[in-house]
Amino acid sequence: MMRKDRLDGAGVAMLLGVQALLAFNQIIIAGVNKGLQPVFFAGLRSALAVVFVWAFLSWRGRPPRLSRAALGPGLLIGALFAVEFICRFVARDLTAGGRASVLLFSMPVWFAAMAHFGLEERVTVQKAVGLALAFAGTAWAILGGTQGGEGSLAGDLCAIGAAIFWAATAFVARRPVMRAEGPEVQLFWMIVVSAPLLLLASAFFGPLIRDLQPIHIVGLVFQSTVVVAGGFIAWLWLMSVYPSSTVAAFSFLTPVLAILLGALVFGETLSAAILGPAALVATGIVLINRHAPPRRG
Repeated sequence: MMRKDRLDGAGVAMLLGVQALLAFNQIIIAGVNKGLQPVFFAGLRSALAVVFVWAFLSWRGRPPRLSRAALGPGLLIGALFAVEFICRFVARDLTAGGRASVLLFSMPVWFAAMAHFGLEERVTVQKAVGLALAFAGTAWAILGGTQGGEGSLAGDLCAIGAAIFWAATAFVARRPVMRAEGPEVQLFWMIVVSAPLLLLASAFFGPLIRDLQPIHIVGLVFQSTVVVAGGFIAWLWLMSVYPSSTVAAFSFLTPVLAILLGALVFGETLSAAILGPAALVATGIVLINRHAPPRRG
């Protein structure tokens, strides 16, 4: 499809749908974690996603081909993806969904710092203000505390670790070799490499099965199909058709929606200790991704 220079109605509708899916995904993770150990769950999800993504791409007449030239970067991006999801799933097991989302979606802050030094994408004054606001929100979320024992320092640190490794994954994807492979092959490298790593790592995180019920199997399949083979590819498609900075700016909706869903589904507290950080991180992400107005004169 031809690349567009701005969002149209279809693009906005699809972006809102993807963001709602990613927010709802936090609820799915929390539910399945009750039946499966989080890291084991992440490994099973990647393993099943390999099948579904391969089937999807083959159906489109573009089965994934892993080139020898991309072996090193492919293994690296898959390993980073695995560590990201160890941190991400454990964080969701230890802290409230909205709180974890606020910290997780500080990813653009870490990515901007990496891109400044490694991709020559300089941090402007506007981006610096966005970074400061987002960092302030992250610090507030950790140090502000929550009511009812909803958060923990270990969970907060895991969420921040997930954000950093997510940024590192995006950084490797932007490097020349992986960039030439294209987003769909990048995703395939991530899940092919991460599946065995996560399944092996799960042996160090306690019993693999908790209180497994049929609903948890449904959640696992939903993750592998709708979230990975559907949501992730839809997001990559949006990034390829519409301006990436505009698409990325919509990320601020995910933690906000996750906080609201956490309150509706789990009764998590909507207090200043979580709403304030959410507002700061969201504002920071918008500033980081918005184009600065041209200078006159």
